[in-house]
Amino acid sequence: MKLTVLCIGKLTIGFLKQGAQEYEQRLKRYTSLQVIELKEEKRGGKKADAHFVRNSEAESIIAKIPRDSYVIGLDETGKRASSEKFAKKLEGHMIQGTSNICLIIGGAYGLTNDLRQRCNELLSLSDMTLTHQMARMFLLEQLYRGMTIIRGEPYHNR
Repeated sequence: MKLTVLCIGKLTIGFLKQGAQEYEQRLKRYTSLQVIELKEEKRGGKKADAHFVRNSEAESIIAKIPRDSYVIGLDETGKRASSEKFAKKLEGHMIQGTSNICLIIGGAYGLTNDLRQRCNELLSLSDMTLTHQMARMFLLEQLYRGMTIIRGEPYHNR
């Protein structure tokens, strides 16, 4: 199974960039991983039109979703899952032969309704609001944790 992470914007905060790179490297021991950074819409400056930005970024995301992917959008309205439940979901996709899981992290204004509907499911990492840069590192860590849970490795400490 291949994992694709589509995200808006580059990591610009040093410790988040370093953490994300660390978990990307760790994940590659377990599965194929591709992280695709899409351009953050900058039009509008401080008074950006949130609707325009969200729609523009959604178009970029939809164009990059790999064919035949199971799509999980990270969204504040999504379901929460423990690390164990998330690992079980990943394992279920491996057993079913899902070829690709595509995980989407939107920009500062989140996902459009059309993009939410394109997703097979929505996942919330927290009830708290996270920057999209933080969400990327946390998602990569949870993917890595999920793989170690599936393999019965001690990283999860349970």
